[in-house]
Amino acid sequence: MDQPTLFEQPAETAETERILLFALGDFQSRKKQLADRELPLDRLRGAFKRAAEKFGVAELPDEKLAETLRKLGARVVEVPSFVAKHPYRVTVPVETAVRARRFYDELKDGEV
Repeated sequence: MDQPTLFEQPAETAETERILLFALGDFQSRKKQLADRELPLDRLRGAFKRAAEKFGVAELPDEKLAETLRKLGARVVEVPSFVAKHPYRVTVPVETAVRARRFYDELKDGEV
């Protein structure tokens, strides 16, 4: 079993990041504002679901989404579970939103 070096990411993490970038790009492609706007995770769930289907993987749990969004540079705030079914609020910086839109545009018509 190969162990990743300090500068390598495990393949699963890299794939999850690709799925989330695609989802964020998909969200923006539907004329919805993403950059520098706090959104409940519920609002992004449809895009995450479509991306999971496109990549042929199961939907990711909220904790994994939050963790990966943080790695992509988003600010993720956990709220009490009685406030929302998916208890996170997400703010995606402009740089990540632009990166996601480019990634989505490159892959939307091609194979994953």
